[in-house]
Amino acid sequence: MSDHERTARPDFLSKPTLGGDLVVLRPLTAGDLPALMPILADAGIARLTGSHAGAFDPDKLRTWYATRAECDDRLDLAVVERATGECVGEAVLNDWDEPNESCNFRIALVPSATSRGLGTEATRLIVGYAFEKLGLHRVSLWVYAFNPRARRAYEKAGFVAEGVLRDSLLWEGERVDATMMSILAPEWARHHGRPEL
Repeated sequence: MSDHERTARPDFLSKPTLGGDLVVLRPLTAGDLPALMPILADAGIARLTGSHAGAFDPDKLRTWYATRAECDDRLDLAVVERATGECVGEAVLNDWDEPNESCNFRIALVPSATSRGLGTEATRLIVGYAFEKLGLHRVSLWVYAFNPRARRAYEKAGFVAEGVLRDSLLWEGERVDATMMSILAPEWARHHGRPEL
């Protein structure tokens, strides 16, 4: 697709199931909340994601997760470990920017699911869907300087560092830089989330 062609509005309302060797991504539901609570309650994950939120209201969270299927401007998928069938996280395309055919990506896994390639595969699956099915041109994210493991996983999936937002996060008295990373449709078409590093 050339830069001069406009894509049709992405179909965020259709919630796919995407399968890989290690994980399956499927529509997120309120029933996934108990499995995802370790993400919401873990201080280490809050730090890595820069989440200053306080205590979570389970009823509000249940309602929020129950409405994900109705969203036509974002895609929230559960990350399910294929070997166990357990929900171990979520992968999200959000902050859709219609005029620029782009959106943000974020992923969060429960602590027990990290460092096993699950996040990298989940990233490749949802980013591939963003380009190949939704017709997006750009997918971007922010990663904080104190999260090099996540940055490495994003690089393995084809994201490229674009610039640094200096002192963008104040975390427990420490000012932390964030790096903007992105992947573009032509890059994805060349390497499908497996760039030569």
